[in-house]
Amino acid sequence: MIIFPAVDIKNGQCVRLKQGLENEVTVFSPDPVAMAEHWERLGARWLHLVDLDGAFSGDPVNQSLIRDICQRVKIPVQLGGGIRDIDIAAAYINAGVKRLIVGTMALEDNSRFTDLCTRFPGQIGVSLDARDGKLKTRGWVADTGLMVKDVVPLLEDSGSSFFVYTDISRDGMQSGVNIKALEKMLELTTRPVIAAGGVSVIEDIRQVYPLASRGLEGVITGRAIYSGSLDFQMAVQWIEKQV
Repeated sequence: MIIFPAVDIKNGQCVRLKQGLENEVTVFSPDPVAMAEHWERLGARWLHLVDLDGAFSGDPVNQSLIRDICQRVKIPVQLGGGIRDIDIAAAYINAGVKRLIVGTMALEDNSRFTDLCTRFPGQIGVSLDARDGKLKTRGWVADTGLMVKDVVPLLEDSGSSFFVYTDISRDGMQSGVNIKALEKMLELTTRPVIAAGGVSVIEDIRQVYPLASRGLEGVITGRAIYSGSLDFQMAVQWIEKQV
């Protein structure tokens, strides 16, 4: 199981949002590149980047910063936020991003999403951001009218190679992982699933670890490792000992 440290970028800074709200911002570092290098030094196997400006506006204004991160770290990078057409996706892949996470496009334009998966096989995943099983989109500000269980089969058929499942009610709250919701998600798909939202302490890592045998690829953590409630290096070492 992989622990993905999150580097969320907004206005050129490394931040975290509370429950995805654009005005609930905590700035953790003015230098996202240095923060990416920091997590790599502490043993990260992957890096999870989010272009929050892109997620809210659809305009990928942080491309040069993301390219800098890819050039400075040796570990693979996955990126989400504002990837709404093939040209933007191609630019990020060419910049060194290993795989892309799509939300709005996958839920609103299945034909274009299918084309994207065909163009970059094995590199495109879908972010499913839900509250009580109901999907949100466009940076969590729009209701889709869709349920997670209804869209997963269609997205698999379109070529999604993995899913990032976020329980919005837990994100940034450090209130623990919604295990029941995560288990339901794992039952819906044979593709790898990455869980986001709620990880706050080492016990949360221990609690979700058994789900790795059922398709859980890893967990994304942000606020917890920045605030110190979760010791990232300790968590990585604990997982290594389980193998």
